[in-house]
Amino acid sequence: MEGTELRRSPAAATLAALRPRQWTKNGLLYAALVFSGGFADPERWVPVSIGFVAFCLLSSTGYVYNDLRDAPADREHPKKRLRPIANGDLSPRAAWMLMGLSFAAGLGLSWWVGPAFFGVALAYFATTFAYSTVFKHHVILDVMVLAACYLWRAVAGAVALDVRISSWLLLCTAFLALFLGFNKRRGEIAELGRGTGTRKSLAHYSPAMLSEFQAITTSGTIISYALYTVDGSATPWLLLTLPHVLFGVFRYIYLMDQKGEGAAPDETLLKDRPIQITVVFYVLTAALVLSITGAS
Repeated sequence: MEGTELRRSPAAATLAALRPRQWTKNGLLYAALVFSGGFADPERWVPVSIGFVAFCLLSSTGYVYNDLRDAPADREHPKKRLRPIANGDLSPRAAWMLMGLSFAAGLGLSWWVGPAFFGVALAYFATTFAYSTVFKHHVILDVMVLAACYLWRAVAGAVALDVRISSWLLLCTAFLALFLGFNKRRGEIAELGRGTGTRKSLAHYSPAMLSEFQAITTSGTIISYALYTVDGSATPWLLLTLPHVLFGVFRYIYLMDQKGEGAAPDETLLKDRPIQITVVFYVLTAALVLSITGAS
């Protein structure tokens, strides 16, 4: 019924505050494992997987801090008001304790992977903290700083494996992150309008401007990946993965324009079956090509 909300148990509220759905973004750490050709070696999965857990904990620390800061504004948002801190399921004291535990555990696991990885993890956390405290409400910079977080994830995967950091990996990651970020803003405007107080930067965006940004970042994402497969990769046969990338990008734009999705990319990616199937086929195709050609 309207006006009545189910209350979470302390355990459920704690888990919800960590935002496990957002952890899918940290899957980018595995990109270096796939494209370095090391995915067939079980031992090489260990540092990347531990690094993945470390980044999940560090990112959750940032999410909890962000929710603590934004709790008053979140209570005015149709969806964010249900977050455990905003609706009172998790007290501020418990949230601070959760932050401390996840931060300490994340740093501890990062140090286990290695000092270089620890440095990248600190840089990633500093970037997320800067976003929450400074850049979140600054137009254009808000999306660019978020894109930097994706870049740190890509770098972390390579550092965990002690392999060369590909400039192509960074370029493709940057354009994809900007594509998702500006489309997220477009989805938020469609959902909330420009005058909402939950995100100040929305007042400075317009649908027309974001459509231009979408066109630029869509082109950059596709062209940079296409050039990588034919010129920057170890084998040109990776061009076989390009149709998966094209479909994924076009499908995401379709969902945003025709289905009202896009305000929460993690939710869109987790619930849309065609995109999920595309991701699976992309990984399988890339792994198969690299295995057959012996490229790394």
